[in-house]
Amino acid sequence: MAHGNIHWSELMTNDVDAAKTFYSTTAGWEFDDVPMHNFTYTVCKVGEAPVAGIMPIASMEQDGVSPHWMTYVEVSDVDAVVDKVETSGGKVLTPPFDVPNVGRIAVLADHDGAVVGMMTPA
Repeated sequence: MAHGNIHWSELMTNDVDAAKTFYSTTAGWEFDDVPMHNFTYTVCKVGEAPVAGIMPIASMEQDGVSPHWMTYVEVSDVDAVVDKVETSGGKVLTPPFDVPNVGRIAVLADHDGAVVGMMTPA
């Protein structure tokens, strides 16, 4: 991957099992469940290739979040990107944080309020 490419997408849902049934049936995905510190993260796969993730909304610890897909754009330096967000008309929703063995992530809103994740992979 490279700076500016779509790196990952994940579904935040109220019903992981129903999502797995839906995406297994419609997209042919298979799944690996990965225990996290307070929830189970589901890696969606086509064959052996990981293509997306699924996680329960409850793990986000934010009230009022509706089910949605989050797309993460790969950037070479997420901290440098965050420094440019407000001057480009956007807003930082979640400042950069590290996910062990995954990378450094920030959640942003663009000029129109559309939410996107930016990440520098580990």
